[in-house]
Amino acid sequence: MEFRERRNQPPAMDDTPSHSDIRLREGSSIAQRLIVAGSAAAVALCFTPGLFTQDTLEIIISVVALLVGAGFVVGIMMAPAVVWIITPDEILIGHQRPFGKLRTRIVGKDDIAGLQVPGSKRVKARFQLVFTLVSGERLTSPPISDVTHVRDTVARVATQFEVPNVEEPVNPLDASNPEMHLGEPLEAFSARDIRIVALIAVALSAVPYAYKLWRGLSPSHVDILLLPLGAIAAFAVYRYANLATGAFWIIRQNDIRVERLWGDGSLRADHIEGRNVKAITVERRGRSEDEHCIVSIRLHSGPRFRSPRIGSRLEARAVAAEIVRRLGIAAGSNNI
Repeated sequence: MEFRERRNQPPAMDDTPSHSDIRLREGSSIAQRLIVAGSAAAVALCFTPGLFTQDTLEIIISVVALLVGAGFVVGIMMAPAVVWIITPDEILIGHQRPFGKLRTRIVGKDDIAGLQVPGSKRVKARFQLVFTLVSGERLTSPPISDVTHVRDTVARVATQFEVPNVEEPVNPLDASNPEMHLGEPLEAFSARDIRIVALIAVALSAVPYAYKLWRGLSPSHVDILLLPLGAIAAFAVYRYANLATGAFWIIRQNDIRVERLWGDGSLRADHIEGRNVKAITVERRGRSEDEHCIVSIRLHSGPRFRSPRIGSRLEARAVAAEIVRRLGIAAGSNNI
């Protein structure tokens, strides 16, 4: 099978409807696993000094931390890579652990009795194919990486396997939508919630000072310094809390409407047109390329707009490609 080419990572696969086969994959590369596993090992090793103390509790904590860290590292490194190739007559499934042998399975067209497409609870625009076999077994595919053509992919699979009554997935990023939505519609925090958080900030900053006075002790310089810092934090919460609500992108033909909130909760809307785009890229904003990739657009006038979180790099690239198509962004500005 053609995904034997690389022993520890399936090849890049494309599940867009233009290909004769639908290819889906799941599993991080060895390099990504080493980075995450190395970070986990470094955190676990921070507890090793506790092994050389005379304190029984510290020794127990250190041993538990090292065991948990070791288990985490092993779990990351041994997670399997999964590849599905969906042809008109069958499904070819490859399953391989790092440094292990490739295990394959073939599911014929006549073995399939039903198909469902549930959405992900963690990532709103992530969908997987769940096949119910005649035997009653359920098989779940890797995520559909081209999140902009989920409906086409599902319809194509249902047709070629002759599965009736497949519910159409609700996908806010599907290219068939007149408007694609990234993120959630914005809603300002209530004045009551903001006041409560501001009061908590003030109270927490005053606790050390009040405690020292209650015990008849002299407050330290740190205790006194915390008082104005608490007031500053309360003011920042009261003034700028709504800026933390993020952004809501509405991607239409020829433009993008970017909605954000001002500090007072009023709506701010910016518009991005293709002729104004200097560069469009895909960036990672967080720990993992499997969960925290976004689309970044920089305008000729200088401002940069970063989208709400999309998901994996493949999913973010699919969204970026549809933005390029809808806005007619020049090829020289396309860096996805």
